Amino acid sequence: MSTSYIFSDAQNIKELERLQAIEQIFDPKTRQRILTTGITNKWQCLEVGAGAGSIAQWLATIVGESGKVVAVDIDTRFLANVQSSNLEVLQADVRHLALENQSFDLIHVRYLLIHILDFEVALSKMLDLLKPGGWIVIEEPDFSAAKAVVGDNRMCQSFNQVNLAIEQMFADKGMDYALGRKLPEIFQKYDWQKLSLENDTPISAGGSGIAKMMKMSTMQLAQKYIATGKATQSDIENFYLFADDSNSSAIYYATVGVIAQKSDVISNPVALV
Repeated sequence: MSTSYIFSDAQNIKELERLQAIEQIFDPKTRQRILTTGITNKWQCLEVGAGAGSIAQWLATIVGESGKVVAVDIDTRFLANVQSSNLEVLQADVRHLALENQSFDLIHVRYLLIHILDFEVALSKMLDLLKPGGWIVIEEPDFSAAKAVVGDNRMCQSFNQVNLAIEQMFADKGMDYALGRKLPEIFQKYDWQKLSLENDTPISAGGSGIAKMMKMSTMQLAQKYIATGKATQSDIENFYLFADDSNSSAIYYATVGVIAQKSDVISNPVALV
């Protein structure tokens, strides 16, 4: 399957470490968002872009044996040990899922749509799969919020150059590095029974979980960043130092969360631009 996922060529061990770092940092807030839907046993859930499987496994414990969780990813190499009698793993592209429409009570997605050029196709597919009255929880990053706050001037400048490289890398692929902040506008084009929006923009110190995770990402993507012409090898090395320095602080990116309940009859959305 073709993919524009920027980590598709990452080494197994390093990519697993990065995914597990994301789980450790962001799972608590993800679970809070999902719990606001009223999820209970017997629910049918779809976890899209399941990664290393922590949320899929947690969902399986919540819905119990009378419920079911389907975990979907284009790369299931880190889901081999995710086993439960009520959890099914599918290697597939969400845009082409061969599943029955209106069959899920809950669909969750985290940090996936930003990697899909025609993300509106994926979103429309997920809405088709959602039952009337079902819930969708989507969390996407907004890298335009990134900014060095405190630190050595030279390292702050390199931090900002690396973020310019992130922007350019996504732009070169025809994708939007600030997709998260577009979610409110996108979702307001649909008819929802309930819709709530959240924006998490933490200022994180060097050595924190987010700083370490972003250093991991930069180590894997360094050559792609340099190839944009926006960051040099020196900028990359300074970014590492900045992320390790407990006296530094920065906004590495914001996370925009959407929690929406599908109406009994959903209208056709306005064409997305």
